[in-house]
Formats: sequence, C-alpha cells, structure tokens
Amino acid sequence: MSADDIIHQGTRLRIMAILNTLERREALEFSQLKAMIETTDGNLGAHIDTLARAGYVDVEKLFVGRRPQTRVKATTIGRRAFRGHIAFLRKIIDQAEAAKRRK
Repeated sequence: MSADDIIHQGTRLRIMAILNTLERREALEFSQLKAMIETTDGNLGAHIDTLARAGYVDVEKLFVGRRPQTRVKATTIGRRAFRGHIAFLRKIIDQAEAAKRRK
C-alpha cells in the first residue's frame, strides 16, 4: 500500500475529502467547493483538471438559466483511490502510535 501521488497534494486531498462526503451521484457546484476550500478559481480549476485527467472526478458544465455552472463529483475510481489513500495514511499513524507505545 502506498500514497496516491495525485490525491496526496493538499488541495486535491481536501477536494476529494469533501466530494467523498456526498452521496455517490451527488455533485457540488464549483463556487461552493471553492468557498469550502478557500482558494482561487484558477487554483481550484487546475486541481480539478488534474483529478479529472486521473479519472477521479467528473466535471459537468451546464447552464442554469443563462448562467454557466460547473458541477464536480467523485467517480467510483476516485472514491476507491481516496479510500486507499486514507488507508495508507491510517497505516502510517498506526505504525507511529505502535512505535510510541513500545518506548
């Protein structure tokens, strides 16, 4: 088990953590995600593009009335990758705690 280099980056980890709190088919609007992560449009867009290229998120662009709206959701592959990365982090924590108890 190893770290997922795509998810490990701080902003992408936060994006995936937020998206993984949603129901499987539920998406989050770009501006809501931006407010939750407290980043710029460009920064969030670049990280979402990286996650989308990896197949970890789906990006849906649509119009609500005359306004463009971008919605993002975690894919099944992305959810699996996130769970794997969290398991990797838990293993590190568990090993550190076990080593501390042995001292």
